[in-house]
Amino acid sequence: MTLTISPPAPVEAPPAEVPRPRRRPSVRRAFAYLLLVVLSVAVLVPFAWMVSSSLKLDAEVFSVPIRWIPAEFHWDNFTRIWERIPLVTYLRNSVFLSLVITALQVLTGSFAAYGFAKVRFPGRDALFLAYLATIAVPWQAYMVPQYIIMQKAGLVNTHLSLILLQAFGAFGVFLMRQYYLTIPDELSEAARLDGLSEYGIWARIILPLSKPALASLALLTFVNTWNDYMGPFIYLTDNKLWTIQLGLRSFVGLYDAEYAMIMTGSVLSVLPILVIFLLGQKYFVQGIATSGMK
Repeated sequence: MTLTISPPAPVEAPPAEVPRPRRRPSVRRAFAYLLLVVLSVAVLVPFAWMVSSSLKLDAEVFSVPIRWIPAEFHWDNFTRIWERIPLVTYLRNSVFLSLVITALQVLTGSFAAYGFAKVRFPGRDALFLAYLATIAVPWQAYMVPQYIIMQKAGLVNTHLSLILLQAFGAFGVFLMRQYYLTIPDELSEAARLDGLSEYGIWARIILPLSKPALASLALLTFVNTWNDYMGPFIYLTDNKLWTIQLGLRSFVGLYDAEYAMIMTGSVLSVLPILVIFLLGQKYFVQGIATSGMK
């Protein structure tokens, strides 16, 4: 009897994957992109007009129709403004107030938010809601009482009045608390079991994990303080204490205004904010997206 061994059947190669056709963007996505482009142009148009006006003469700023590209570029506006007003003093005051107020708001906001987010005590949520409700109260409602308090304390016409009034903010506490809620409580509990105090937990565990939220709060506070006009206008009377926003008022007269100089000063005042935002844009977007405010 002869055994016949048949050769093994050839292994068939797996069928080659057919490349899938690329999906065309949906109508909804195209409409979303178009809407974003329109909104971006709407935001950039005033800035472009400001830059264009800073290179014109006063009579050309409000010409009809609008001339977006000046017939003659007056670059000397950016040199003459330093001679017309003490711009260095105004910029120095703005930088000082913005940095000090930003540092204080980040410190107080992050510390208060830790208590509302990670420390359990009776009435915590009710106290937080009451504190948060102060955002709904317009500043004009307590503007006069605040001024009277500062006047009685002898702090009018000093930078200290603005620093004390803006060193605390309910918005900063809300922003930081929302971010702290995303940090697991197990980290704080483990640190307590190891004997770390609440101050140590806040400084050594919570803060290093909250860099995006801290950057967002710092950027928002810096921009708001830098652009503040009413605060310095009410409390500062000495020209040596004025900020850049208040100093540009020097070009507004009783019957007319030097609009070209105003636009030139506005461009110079926007540049620091633009640089800071571009440098911290990554942390700003990440902090807003992870704090429940997107």
